[in-house]
This record gives sequence, C-alpha cells and structure tokens, in this order.
Amino acid sequence: MQKALVWLRRDLRLYDNAALHYALKEAEQVWLTFIFDTDILKPLLKGELDTNGLKHDRRVDFIWQGLKQIDDELRKQGGGLIVRFGQPTQCIPEIAKELGVNTVFTNHDYEPSAIERDETVRVQLEKQGIGFETFKDQVIFEKKEILTNSNTVFSIFTPYKNNWLKTLQEKDLAAYECNPKPGQLAEIPKKLSAPFPSLESMGFCPTGIESYLPPGSEGGQSFLEDFLHRIDQYQVGRDFPAIKGVSYLSIHLRFGMLSIRGLVREAHRRMLAGSMGATIWLSELIWRDFYFMILSNHPRLAKGASFKPDYDNIAWESGATAKKLFAAWCEGKTGYPLVDAAMHQLNQSGYMHNRLRMVVASFLTKDLGIDWRWGEAYFAEHLNDFELSSNNGGWQWASSSGCDAQPYFRIFNPITQSEKFDPEGKFIKRYLPQLEKLSKKSIHAPWKAGHIELEAAGITMGKDYPLPVVDHDEARKKTLVRYSVVKKIA
Repeated sequence: MQKALVWLRRDLRLYDNAALHYALKEAEQVWLTFIFDTDILKPLLKGELDTNGLKHDRRVDFIWQGLKQIDDELRKQGGGLIVRFGQPTQCIPEIAKELGVNTVFTNHDYEPSAIERDETVRVQLEKQGIGFETFKDQVIFEKKEILTNSNTVFSIFTPYKNNWLKTLQEKDLAAYECNPKPGQLAEIPKKLSAPFPSLESMGFCPTGIESYLPPGSEGGQSFLEDFLHRIDQYQVGRDFPAIKGVSYLSIHLRFGMLSIRGLVREAHRRMLAGSMGATIWLSELIWRDFYFMILSNHPRLAKGASFKPDYDNIAWESGATAKKLFAAWCEGKTGYPLVDAAMHQLNQSGYMHNRLRMVVASFLTKDLGIDWRWGEAYFAEHLNDFELSSNNGGWQWASSSGCDAQPYFRIFNPITQSEKFDPEGKFIKRYLPQLEKLSKKSIHAPWKAGHIELEAAGITMGKDYPLPVVDHDEARKKTLVRYSVVKKIA
C-alpha cells in the first residue's frame, strides 16, 4: 500500500494544491502535516513581550487559525492535521518514519534558506528509503521558465510581462483536483496524535487579527468575492488609501490560503473581456512572479546585496543621527503627515497600502538618507503579508538599487504625494486625529499653516504634532550628491 505525507508550508489550503493533488493521485493513504519552524519563529520572540511574557505577532496567529480550519475539515473526512513546533529537518523525517510513508510531497519554496532546509530533509529521508517530491504551486512561472530571446534571465519587468503573457496557456491556470476517496485521508496514529500546539505554548498570544482579516480559504474567498465586485474600477481606486480600492488579498495569497492559479485565471478572463481594472491587477500578480524569479536566480539578494552592485557604494547616514531619524520614521513622528499616517497604519494593523509603501520607502532612503535595508527589516517584522522576494524587490525599487528600479534622481515629494493621493486628508485624519481640524490645504504640511489656523485647530507644532525632521528640498539636494557615486550606471 502506497502511503504519502503532504508537508504544508505556505500553501495552507485543501483545494488546488499541487502537492496534495499528486499525493492523492499516487497513494492510498495520505496524511498532512505542518511544522511551526523554530528556526523562523524563535527570532520573532525577541523584542517587546506582553505582561504574560508572550509575543504579539499577527502572522503566527493568522497561520494558527488557518491551520485549525484545515484540521477541522480533515477530521470531517476521517483524517486530521499533524502539527508540530520544532525544526522541520528533524520533525519531517521522524513523522514520515513513524507513519511508514513511501514519499513526502511538498511544494517548491524559492528562498535560499528554505532551499537549503529542503535539501537537508531530502537527504535525511533518502537515508530512510523515503522519497521527497516537490512541485510548482505558488507561482505561475518560476525560475527560468520565462527567458529572453537570448535565453537569459529578465531584469526588466515590461518585456518579462509581455513574454509571460505570450507564454501563458490554459493548462498553466488549470486547478489541481484534490478530491480524496472515502478513507484516503488516513486517521492520525495515536503515537502522533499530540494535541494541536497552542499559541501560548509556542510563546505567542492571540492578536484579534480575525476581527478584520478572516483567516483560511473561507476568509480569502470572502475577500475575493468582495473584490470582484470592485475589480473593474481597480485602476482608478488603487492609489487612494482613504478608499476601498485594493484587493486586500495579499496575506491570504502569501500563506497560500488562496490559489494563485485561481486569481490569475479570474484576472486574465476579465482582462480578455476588456476590464482595465483586471488588466492592471493581473500586471501586479505578474510582478509577484517577477520578484520570485529574480530571487531564485539571484540568491545573493537574500543576504542584503543590491541587485546593482555599484549601489552598495552609497554612503548612508550612520551613527546617532541616523538612529534618531529612523526611530522617528518607525514611530510615525517625521512631521510629514502622509508618511506618519502610513507608519501608524502599519504599526496598528500590520497592513500598509501599496502606494504608501512606495512613499515611506522613498522618504526613508531619499529624504532621511537611511539604508534601505533598515526599512526592509522593519517591514519584514511588521507586515502581515511579508514576502521576502516582493519586500526586497520593493525596497530596492524605491532606493533605485534594484532591477528595473525607479531612477535615483526620482524622489517622491511627500507633500505633493499627499495632496494627490489623499486630497481631502481623510486617510491622514484616520490615523492622525489631532490634525482633523486643519484645512484640506494645511493638513498635508501643518508647519506651513498660519498661527490662527493652528490655534483654532488646537495644535501647537512640536507638541501636538512634530515639526519636520528634515526639509524635503534640502534632503533632495543631499540625496543627489549621495547618489553621485552611481551616476555612471544610471
């Protein structure tokens, strides 16, 4: 009798899952497991803890709740989810041996550390006579599937996208059938039926994320259905953080609670029907594939290297001044309302609107002169939808050090960005209520407001709201000098 173990990682769903599909196709008995990886989670336990000594991390809570849903569904079908808190390099071989499986099935991961982990697991399983099979699941095209005419890897997005669309076929978007036969999802043996580990037992606390981000495939599907009613206006609303213009699907996609094939299939169908909103959204999904491809072909990026090596010669601000400016940025106390409101949104919810991610990244690197890697690390710690490839790609784009990045001399003006994308200051007022009585004009640059208006609004600059930590025009001049070391390759 063929027996299989499916190792879930960032594919937390029981439908359209490549690894689960092939396990159900090849084995008569199938089990599923998820490992809360201590190598990933223990570093998250550093820093501020609550009064019970537990860490507040929305992502761990979100994953935990999603796994509970999977476990409940599996138990209805006679199985269950084997969940452990430990090192996968130890846990997977142990579970596989205990179950007596022939093969472990899982889906590709493209981060260098994950590739190394998977190779260790493969070797350990091989010693036990157990196979290890992996499949493409979290992207449409991977690694070197989309190449230039000279068979090299793309580094510019638009020609990559054009080739991507040209290559796309119906089979690339076909869903994987994952319908188990009666009894095929095997019951968990008593030796492995340990209680589902609690958040607290792993050092984390409940965060309440489910109150605004329902987890699991059910939550993702409800968000998708809501977005599809708005998708045709996506190209209009996506840049304005005060309105409901984006999909809000990034965290469900990040953890594989939604299938990328299903999303692209829907976007592509609507694009062919003439929807401009769907066309723009599909382009953003292709950006996701692009950054996965870049990371898998340039693993040095995961170690902090700039895609363009010459940009590593930039002399960033350092010392006490840099630390002070960085703290102001992190805490939303820069004196630039749109930047500060965006940082409050991130700190309070773990989410930041995409337009604002570009604004705050440009501000950190080109107004404050601080190394983009500092911002990349802060986002990695705080974003619910943190994804190494996209986060790295986005920060390198903003700092002009990445592939197909904005030119070094393009520097977002935080005031004009605010006036353009939050014209009435609605988003600013939501996160900076102390500014709500300012006029539509003054709310974008409170220090420019007259004394009478500030007094009427109950604002004392430097007390109720900080003065700007830098002057944008002066900072721009300094940035052009700072980036002069790379002029020759711009």
